[in-house]
Amino acid sequence: MSRADSPGPGELREGAAPSLVGTLSRLRLKELLAQVQARIEEIVGLRDRMDVLLEAVLAISSELELDSVLRRIVRTAIDLVDARYGAIGVLAPDGSLSRFIYDGIDEETTRRIGHLPTGHGVLGVVIEADKPLRLEEIAGHPASVGFPKHHPPMRTFLGVPIRARQETFGRLYLTEKVGGGQFTEDDEVVLQALAGAAGIAVDNARLFEEVRRRERWLDATGEITAELLAGTDSIDALQVIAERAAELTHADFALLAVPARSDDVETEELVVTVSAGAGVEELVGQSLPVDSSVTGQVFRERVPRNVPTLTTIEGAAVQLGPALAVPMRAEGTIAGVLLAVRRAGAKRFDEEQLLVVSSFADQAALALQWAEAQAARRELDVLADRDRIARELHDHVIQRLFAIGMSMQGTQRRAKVPDVAGRLTEHIDQLHEVIQDLRASIFDLQVAAEHPTGFRNRVQRVVTDVVGDNPIRMTMRMAGPLDVLPPRLAEHAEAVVLEAVSNTVRHARASELSVTISLDDDLTIDVTDNGVGIASTVAHSGLHNLAERAVQVGGRCTVDRMPTGGTRVLWTAPLRAAPG
Repeated sequence: MSRADSPGPGELREGAAPSLVGTLSRLRLKELLAQVQARIEEIVGLRDRMDVLLEAVLAISSELELDSVLRRIVRTAIDLVDARYGAIGVLAPDGSLSRFIYDGIDEETTRRIGHLPTGHGVLGVVIEADKPLRLEEIAGHPASVGFPKHHPPMRTFLGVPIRARQETFGRLYLTEKVGGGQFTEDDEVVLQALAGAAGIAVDNARLFEEVRRRERWLDATGEITAELLAGTDSIDALQVIAERAAELTHADFALLAVPARSDDVETEELVVTVSAGAGVEELVGQSLPVDSSVTGQVFRERVPRNVPTLTTIEGAAVQLGPALAVPMRAEGTIAGVLLAVRRAGAKRFDEEQLLVVSSFADQAALALQWAEAQAARRELDVLADRDRIARELHDHVIQRLFAIGMSMQGTQRRAKVPDVAGRLTEHIDQLHEVIQDLRASIFDLQVAAEHPTGFRNRVQRVVTDVVGDNPIRMTMRMAGPLDVLPPRLAEHAEAVVLEAVSNTVRHARASELSVTISLDDDLTIDVTDNGVGIASTVAHSGLHNLAERAVQVGGRCTVDRMPTGGTRVLWTAPLRAAPG
């Protein structure tokens, strides 16, 4: 090429420019394509995460047990943001952590660490700020208080609040990004979305739990009502109330205190009637002063209380802690106070439990009151029947027996054969005895109508309770106006019958037992059995009280072994020497 053909400097630059521009354009295009590809991958990855998030939300929403919901949330959060450790802290009313559900730390490590977090340090910052917190280095945050001994190392951190019904339920915490990286803004967005869905799931689970709890309380109330309708003794019904209260509040113990006299609402002391739970059995029968005890104040004010720590009751074998003290109110009256108690240092009861237990106690009190009214009506019906029977016996049966007796006396006077006259005399005497027994029965029926807890009824209950299911064939006969015995003599008589019958049941190995109690000028108690006889050791110890009681009332007591086998206890006391 000749010099003249060579391009000049200007021509060289003009020719090279298109090539350089093309090169730069290609570089920019590659860069843009790389960015687009990265963004597409990011979008695809985000879409995959959204798919996983959607599946997680559906899975969480399908759970109804609150504990299962919380554990599913933690596990899902760990998977979504590639974290090693995750936890949910549930807030207590005072802002501290009442529960801490975690994942990623094994049980042995947890045991070695000791106490679970309570909401201090970085966890407390998330609680106080009530907004997301993302950290590259936990130790670098001013609020960091370090980790306890044996705690696994944790560097990165991401925490978000969980809200249910416009209130903050708890916090979701994630630490240690897998691979040593940092939690990203996308991680935070995904976790917030999960927290939103978790709040709805938590709310549903809490509603389900509340419905089930109320169902259990309703079942307990129904059980108590059914027991009372079936005629269960009121003490047994109170025992069921205490047991269900302890069971359904997750309390360690339950106590039920009532006025010393059931009709005394202005009483100065309450008496523990029943207990549930190990360690408080000795408290049954313990008196609680109304003016200087929480139980008494609840009784006087008729207002339920959630007590942080119940003052230890004298006689308790354990230290008492948080308690619910609720009055048992029914139609303007108060039957007593129900206490649900946990051990010292245990978690306090929440206000929802106080409301539910209070409602349960009121329903139980209503059931008790209604059952007592039903029992009173039944007793009135029985007394009315007794009065009617007494009138019919007096007006009809005795009059007819008198007529028969008079007719037999007329026949006796005309009898010529001595044997016939003797038999008639014997039958007339027997007829007089029948009339006397009928008169005594009529008197007892009338007294029972006026005094339903008279001596006869008390003695019958005592004997029935002592004999129980023992296969002894027992006969009991009572004659005379026993229900008008002076109180002191009646008390001795009951004790004598109890002691004599108890000795027979425990020691005599008898198949037959006869108890006869009669009253004319003297009170006579005759207890006879067909057993092996009472051993000398028993006669000198168990029966010593019988002789002592006889001496105290001016009477006498003899214990004889029958010729045909068995034992006879004969106890007598003069009526005139027994002041009331």
